[in-house]
Amino acid sequence: MPYPTSTALRSPPAAPSREPYKLYGQTYPLDTHSNLPPTIISKLDRGLLTHPSHPLSILRQIIQDHFASATSIVHPNPVVSVFQNFDELGFPADHPGRAVTDSYYLNKDYMLRAHTSAHEVETYRSGLDHWLLSADVYRRDEIDASHYPVFHQMEGTHVWSESELDALPALNAKLAADLAGCPLVIEDTTQISPSNPYQPSHDPRHAAQITQHLKHSLNSLIFRLFGGVAQSGGEPLRVRWIEAFFPFTTPSYEVEVWWGGEWLELLGCGVVMQKTLDLAGQSHKSGWAFGLGLERIAMVLYNIPDIRLFWSTDARFLSQFKPGQITQFKPYSKYPPCHKDMSFWLPEATVAVEAGSEAGGAGEGVTKVEAGRRVFHENDYCEIVREVAGDLVETVTLIDDFTHPKSKRQSKCYRLNYRSMDRSLSNEEVNALQDQVQKRVVSEMGIEMR
Repeated sequence: MPYPTSTALRSPPAAPSREPYKLYGQTYPLDTHSNLPPTIISKLDRGLLTHPSHPLSILRQIIQDHFASATSIVHPNPVVSVFQNFDELGFPADHPGRAVTDSYYLNKDYMLRAHTSAHEVETYRSGLDHWLLSADVYRRDEIDASHYPVFHQMEGTHVWSESELDALPALNAKLAADLAGCPLVIEDTTQISPSNPYQPSHDPRHAAQITQHLKHSLNSLIFRLFGGVAQSGGEPLRVRWIEAFFPFTTPSYEVEVWWGGEWLELLGCGVVMQKTLDLAGQSHKSGWAFGLGLERIAMVLYNIPDIRLFWSTDARFLSQFKPGQITQFKPYSKYPPCHKDMSFWLPEATVAVEAGSEAGGAGEGVTKVEAGRRVFHENDYCEIVREVAGDLVETVTLIDDFTHPKSKRQSKCYRLNYRSMDRSLSNEEVNALQDQVQKRVVSEMGIEMR
């Protein structure tokens, strides 16, 4: 899951006030970047990808079985250097993903990986040519049924040495023949162009064959995952390829599947940037890579309506899944929601930045200052809600955004929807949570309740 490519605001820091982080046998001193809360630390050792009957682990195993010749890796330690996560992959210094509003930092030098690509160079450096790497990844994000601060990605790649590239036409012919027998409609009007070029260091003949191998391989995987349902309905599975841009591949593509009456984005992929392999000491190799979000696909295949369910320990959830099988989730209950609205004035001279837009920059502090102005970021607000309410909050939605015509002060109103996946919540319990959220956002974000 690549980050967007826009320019981030930068903000000066606030001082940390906690003890140094002690994770995986290492101690990480705090500094102005440190923003890793206890709620996230508590998730680090859950290991959902290694539980045989967990839907994410089942999906991971199915993909691994499909790419049977690939070496499979589940990377257990999410702590990486900022260099690994960003610089080694060519992310610019002002990229928004670097902002403390978007990523979790132990300090200015170390963070929790925000994507599996943080391990790409080190894995190439090990000499592996065909591998799948799965891991938990961490991003500060909005709160709704499809977003969670911890999720899981799988990265796959296949590279060949120069002496092996001439064998690709035969490999592609076999893959094409296998696909020809599948009820599959592939829509692909992508072209090599100045906006999506082959790399100058690549022989165009070889680059074309690598690209073809990538497309055949992923079309085959998508049919393995989604084709069974399509076949049961009597209609061929429709797959669509779209030109894309990623920092670490070119040409690059996004792949979609027609599902439930709409196009569903599944993954991003492309031909590996040669400079990545050069950095890993593998200059004599070239090939392709893809990355996908396991929750995104699992929610569709298993019909799981809320991403929080993946973290449930309720036997009524976990008992529904069996290794090697994709079965439809059957809701075991629907507890009533309880919503509370929170309306407040932003501090005067505040810049409001919504989740998913440009924000953040170097430095920590929930409410930041940019050129003498406070910066309100929705991700900071959601982070406080998560720390207080955890998985008892279902959604946080902006329902009103008002600017006073005379004073020009800006007001926001958020609706916090509380709902447990496993039990009913009392109004008193929800009121207590809402009160804690309100107290913290007032003290930490400098806002004024309306």
